[in-house]
Amino acid sequence: MNRVPLTARGADQLREELERLKRVERPRIIEAIAEARAHGDLKENAEYHAAREQQGFVEGRIKEIESKLSNAEIIDVTKLNAGGRVVFGATVDVLEIDKDEEHTFVIVGDDEADIKQGKVSVSSPIARGLIGKSEGDTALVDAPGGRREFEILEVRYE
Repeated sequence: MNRVPLTARGADQLREELERLKRVERPRIIEAIAEARAHGDLKENAEYHAAREQQGFVEGRIKEIESKLSNAEIIDVTKLNAGGRVVFGATVDVLEIDKDEEHTFVIVGDDEADIKQGKVSVSSPIARGLIGKSEGDTALVDAPGGRREFEILEVRYE
């Protein structure tokens, strides 16, 4: 299986979620199933079926996270010496030239991407357009909403 890039911060967040699912959610669901079983007939016991469904979701998520972590190539951007270039894990302040708006993007792995938090996937058009550029460079990005032009204001490795 291919190695999937993941930032150190993203790996920590996945480990925290895994720990919470195993230590908090799993025991809570087991208790809910035991309590629902005590009510008797399982065929018409909605609490039992809801708890079993929730258990399936949690167990599936645990397996998914464990798989992601085992296949992850964790990159600690603070230890990279990228010489001011935009690389995986970098935080980039840009000016969108057409709209005269500033944005901050963090280039992350596919599983960490969340555009509302400014985290863009390394495979997204924006990230592909920015990677390899340096402070002061401009990048033309063919995004789904049309062509966008960004000027790179600052590159940080946080």
